[in-house]
Amino acid sequence: QVQLVESGGGLVQAGGSLRLSCAVSGRTFSTAAVGWFRQAPGKEREIVAGIHGTGDTIYKDSAKGRFTISGDNAKNTVVLQMNNLKPEDTAVYYCRASRARVGFTSWDYWGPGTQVTVSS
Repeated sequence: QVQLVESGGGLVQAGGSLRLSCAVSGRTFSTAAVGWFRQAPGKEREIVAGIHGTGDTIYKDSAKGRFTISGDNAKNTVVLQMNNLKPEDTAVYYCRASRARVGFTSWDYWGPGTQVTVSS
């Protein structure tokens, strides 16, 4: 099993920044990719950014240029740096991990989530 715990959420004004961290523990050797997802009230869960062990990354279009995902293998942590936050970024942010060696479409493990609220 793999355990994921998110941290770093909170309340910030529009234009501000937050740094989310995902701590990965357990059978970390089985984890090939980690992604950050979010779900706003009344909306479907969506991927915001993902990083693969190969170094490949993906971003939601609205996150490009504002969000950066990075991994620290020594600390088993994946960070999502979010800058220039907008009210529409308000959501619960989840960390997910995948065992798939390629792609960002199959996800096996979930974290409990952390709330991000951006005020206008």
